[in-house]
Formats: sequence, C-alpha cells, structure tokens
Amino acid sequence: MSFRSWILFLSAASLVVMVSCGKPSSSSVTAAHSQAQGTNVQVFQVKGTVKELQPDGKTVEIRHEEIPNYMPAMTMPFEAKNPAELKDLKPGDRVSFRMSVTDTDVWIDQIQKENAAVVNQIPSNSIIRVVGNVEPLQVGDPLPEYHFTNELGQAVSLSQFKGKPLAITFIFTRCPLPNFCPRMSTNFEEVQKKMAGSSNGPTNWHLLTITFDPEFDTPAILKSYAERFSADPQHWKYLTGDLTDITAIAEQFGETFWREQGALNHNLRTVVINSNGRVQNILQGNSWTAEELAKELTKAAN
Repeated sequence: MSFRSWILFLSAASLVVMVSCGKPSSSSVTAAHSQAQGTNVQVFQVKGTVKELQPDGKTVEIRHEEIPNYMPAMTMPFEAKNPAELKDLKPGDRVSFRMSVTDTDVWIDQIQKENAAVVNQIPSNSIIRVVGNVEPLQVGDPLPEYHFTNELGQAVSLSQFKGKPLAITFIFTRCPLPNFCPRMSTNFEEVQKKMAGSSNGPTNWHLLTITFDPEFDTPAILKSYAERFSADPQHWKYLTGDLTDITAIAEQFGETFWREQGALNHNLRTVVINSNGRVQNILQGNSWTAEELAKELTKAAN
C-alpha cells in the first residue's frame, strides 16, 4: 500500500469512528452502519425515570421523555447492553441513557443517574385511562361483538368473522421500536405469506390489527401503515374506533394501555379465535413467531 493510500485509509477509518461513537445532543440522532450485522443503527440520547427493575437483572422499565422526530413519551422495558449499569438504580431515579435501534432490536447503555432534585419535579399522578366495564376472556369464551372502522373507512363488526379463523393484535403506529408494535405487524406480514402460500391450509382466515391510539391513527394513517407491511385487505384489516370499545376489548384479552403524564404505556397481546367464534389462545408479549401463529390459525379452522 502506498503512503498516499495509507493516509486515505486512516482518514476514512477516523471518520467511521467519529460517526459511530460521537455523542449526539438530546434532540439529535446518529445513524451508523454495522458491517458485522449488515444493518443500520440509530443512536438517541434519552432521559427518563425508572419505573421498575425486572428480575432478570438486565431489563429496566423507564418512562422516557419524547424523542423528537422519532417517538412520543412512553413507558417501555429496555434491555441494558451492560447489566452492571443497572446495579445501583431504583424506581424513581431520574436517568439519562443512550438508546440504539436496529431494524430488529433495541438496547440501551451509558446509563447515568441525574440530579435527584429533578425527580421531585415530576408528578406521580395524572394517569388517564378510558375503561369499559368488562369481564376478562378466557380460552373457550365466545368473542364479544364490537364495531370498528377499517383503514379504508369501512364499518367492521367482529360478528362478520364468525366461521373464520381469526388473529387479533394491538398496536399504535407511532411506536417505532422494532421489537414492540412493528414486530407485531412484521409477524402478521409473515403469517399472511405463510397462510396465502399454504396449498392445503384454510383460505378463509383473517388478521385484525387494532390501534389503541385512535386520536392519531385515523383510517388514512392506518392505510399508509398497512401498506408498509403489504397488508392484503381481503385477509388483513387495520382497525380504529371509539376509545371506550378499543379499551374494553383490549382489556378483555389482558392488553392494557394508558396515558400517564403524556406517556403512552402498553403491553402486548395477540389472540386467536377459532371458526366457532371462541377464544383459542392468548399469546403474551412479543416472543411468538409467525410460524407458531400460522399453525394456530390452521388449527383454528378445524
């Protein structure tokens, strides 16, 4: 390698280090490319308040502030890249941290406590929820009737899916973290491919994705979001509707969401309804796979 080539190589390497490791401001984002993983990494500086430390020793639930141009204020569980950084934390601690997001994963590091006086400025109340008077549903229970509007602005009732194997999940379109709401839609996209490509499986299956942010997620927003995941409206509908109804059906399946001090908090549930209109399975969290759900849908047709 010539001396000139060596100098150019060193300059390029220095630039990569600056892009990958430079600390952005609280309102900025750094996009880097990981050659090892072949994926884009977005890096954000975030502030928030610790809500809970989970027993696995590596996960912390944080109510974080709005991340400008990326995500509204929310309460989310985050996995620490270095679990030792969680050792001295406790609920109520005000923290700053770096959040890294790839196409498929998210993690945090550089977790630091902030001045304890700041915590006292954050009120502990002002929880806003809209809750219907409903009973939890169990496996074998009939699916209640609810009315919604789909991404095309058409009226939809749950009773119209009687006789069809059905999967229901809940999201909101402003959630950008790949292993939360986007994973629900990515998995449904894979389920759609598997079911459509099955030569001996059912053909009358259906997928429903219900937003729990109806004020923002209008039919037009849902239509655009559905197109991102190649949703076929003949088999997969995105639904919005009255918040009371959305809250009621969600809570019947153990899906909870609420706004606290401007932050949208939620868990994850996916439900399978058999062709008799009864609950077949309630999948918790985000660890289920498209293959597992496709098998459940096929089973639900029988």
